[in-house]
Amino acid sequence: MHPLERQASYHEVFAIGEFRALWLAQILSYVGDQFAQVAIAILVFDRTGSAFLTALAYALTYLPPIVGGPLLSGLADLFPRLRIMIGCDLIRAGLVAGMAIPGTPFAVLCVLLSCTVLLGPPFSSARSAMLPDVLPGDKFVLGSAIGNMTYQASQILGFVAGAAFVAALNPNRTLALDALSFLLSALIVAAWVKHRPAPHRAHPRRPSLWEVTRDGAALVFRNPLLRSLVLFGWLAGFYVLPEGLAVPYAHALHASTFDVGLLMAAIPVGTVIGAFTLSRLVAPATRLRLMGWMAMLSCAPLIVSAAHPPLGAVLVLWMLSGIGGAFQITAAAAFLQSLPGSGRARAFGLAQSGLLASQGLGILIGGAAAQAIGPQLVVALSGLLGLTSATLLTLRWADRRAETPAGLRARSDESS
Repeated sequence: MHPLERQASYHEVFAIGEFRALWLAQILSYVGDQFAQVAIAILVFDRTGSAFLTALAYALTYLPPIVGGPLLSGLADLFPRLRIMIGCDLIRAGLVAGMAIPGTPFAVLCVLLSCTVLLGPPFSSARSAMLPDVLPGDKFVLGSAIGNMTYQASQILGFVAGAAFVAALNPNRTLALDALSFLLSALIVAAWVKHRPAPHRAHPRRPSLWEVTRDGAALVFRNPLLRSLVLFGWLAGFYVLPEGLAVPYAHALHASTFDVGLLMAAIPVGTVIGAFTLSRLVAPATRLRLMGWMAMLSCAPLIVSAAHPPLGAVLVLWMLSGIGGAFQITAAAAFLQSLPGSGRARAFGLAQSGLLASQGLGILIGGAAAQAIGPQLVVALSGLLGLTSATLLTLRWADRRAETPAGLRARSDESS
């Protein structure tokens, strides 16, 4: 086996202090975000009783990156990435604190929420672009898996605990906790993550953000491998839609507020299970072979929602969807490892912005459709469309996966 093909261990990854700091900051930020999503969804549905407006508010946690995400992500290729992360966290802490003020008008709440989400892509791009420098070799793949599992586990904790906090306290105090999480994240990153200079540029002139964004789009979409990996990632728009419809879905099942949290947490629970299994028990090259099948699994169980199953069955089906969704750790790791260091942030920012946009648009369209035909049928249609798209991508993936770093190493091992 090629030395770079050796699977890393969790102990090796967590032994790196910088990774521990990035990971802890990630936990604080993600849990706070889920608290805010639950608080806003419940607040809007209680005020309006509208599935569409509830989905619209939830979609605002995804939609702003359509335009601003690719542009702002390029900042992490122009300036020191640590500075970008700290700045984004501090600004978001202030914006969410404004959302927490009682009596904030709905329109102002939406604007503050949009601005908060808009700063997510440059933060995540800076963090992800820094990660390969912190974690070499397969440590990076395992670190990416840990990051994905942390995100999903944070969703589980955030959704369930967020619903409990909203019930025990109120949405405004829940939003205040989110503001505090951003502030603590900034302090941890500033204290324990090493400063690194801005990425080296081939030309001394600093390009404009538009040029950085344009170059990132060209880098991704002119390369068949990168293009396939990005499209796999964007499949999340189909299987994340149930989270955005969890409140009206629970209402259709005559379920409780706590059940809303369970529905929101079901897909993340499955993803944690799938990500752990994939990262610890499956060899790197095998992960690539399984990616297409897992992508199809992420959408197929949702089709059963058309039969109006009871709450327990829905939770199981959505959990199966989440297990399939663990293919994202393979796609994201292969994507980042296939990128040049100087363009890593802008390309990742473009991919992540498209991911968030696909989720936001899917939730927004699904919310409008659920108003007319009901949330169960909308979830089933989303699963059907996602399964079709995943199948088409999988048919071409067998030719593409040999071009990834893990695929090239596997071919080298076979030839030797």
